Amino acid sequence: MTGVPARRKGRAWRAAVGPVALAVAAAMLSGCGAEGGDDSASGDREARYRRVIEDPHPSPADVIEAAGAPSGVVGADDGSLLLTYDATNVEDDEGPAATAWRIVGPDGRTVAEHAEHADAEDVRPAFRGVSGGFVQVPGDRGAFLLDVRGERHDVTVTDTPSRPRSGDVLLSEREPALVYRPATRTAAPPAGLPEEAVDFAVDERGTVWSVEQSLSGEPYRVVWQRDGRTLGSEPVPKAYGAADLAARGDTAAVALDLDEGVRGLLVTSDGGAHWRTVLAGGIPWKELTGLFVLEVLADGRLLVGEEGGRYWLADDPANSAFHELTTPATFTSFTVGGTTLYGIVDATTATYDLVRHEGLWISDDGGRAWRRAAGFGTAGVGVRSRVFW
Repeated sequence: MTGVPARRKGRAWRAAVGPVALAVAAAMLSGCGAEGGDDSASGDREARYRRVIEDPHPSPADVIEAAGAPSGVVGADDGSLLLTYDATNVEDDEGPAATAWRIVGPDGRTVAEHAEHADAEDVRPAFRGVSGGFVQVPGDRGAFLLDVRGERHDVTVTDTPSRPRSGDVLLSEREPALVYRPATRTAAPPAGLPEEAVDFAVDERGTVWSVEQSLSGEPYRVVWQRDGRTLGSEPVPKAYGAADLAARGDTAAVALDLDEGVRGLLVTSDGGAHWRTVLAGGIPWKELTGLFVLEVLADGRLLVGEEGGRYWLADDPANSAFHELTTPATFTSFTVGGTTLYGIVDATTATYDLVRHEGLWISDDGGRAWRRAAGFGTAGVGVRSRVFW
């Protein structure tokens, strides 16, 4: 996750979400509050918001109410969810801010929560869902594990490379690249990564998929390895670069890039035995001009789109035909957990007020219906459902 620009709650980051139980999906929370409102209500909210970010010891409930929508959501293997919230200085890039997280158990009730004062220019923590909890991506404060009860455990970060194994989780694919091992609570660079790799992913079996850029002008190449042994490679079509890479199970996909933007996909659905290019598939590639999003669902279907824009979901795991998702509002952040879709509606400019439809939206039927989850108090959660078909 990157630094936070000057806006009310910071830029909503893409968060990896593990498989989650439908009980949680039906009882999730986000910050709640009136959308819009009269001038008096708006003024009251601004005053409350300022008090929260200036408070040296803010409460989680106050930060969540001020933030409105969560800035991220990740899931652990037992169905627990971690939601993060961010309230920053509206008037300036610098100044006071506040952050919070809340863990919701598989039954939909709040298990633990925490808030703290921050500075607007601070880099916000990012989390990844892992076996037994949630790991903070190493930053200025190092790394730690929050278990599903909200208890904090140290994570050892080492410079010694280690070969990824089954069950390992990719924490960061950019420098420094790190893979987390739940069994030992350690994070280490992946061993054996090709020197020419410009992007890589680690799937649940410990297979390392990487995109290599040749220094000799040869086409980009996809390489996949396991236990230090190269299993195969596939050249990217000559005219294209590689903009993004995603892998899960037997599915891997590379975004095919030209100077004008992403123009298609290179896809395998059988672990690399066969590859094909998707240059149409129902997606108007030339209209995608924003930050590209590429995700793999648990059933092998691909989700593609652009952050803050439109999204398309594959009709089936063959990933040759896609349909555009109908969403209740423009999502500022979008991610998947298993086969569940999560979209966050948040402000895109600095404001104290909530935007229309602000919050976390969930679909467990491939985007045919969406419901917005909302929090009620600090002891438990409930659902304010608004279904869009």
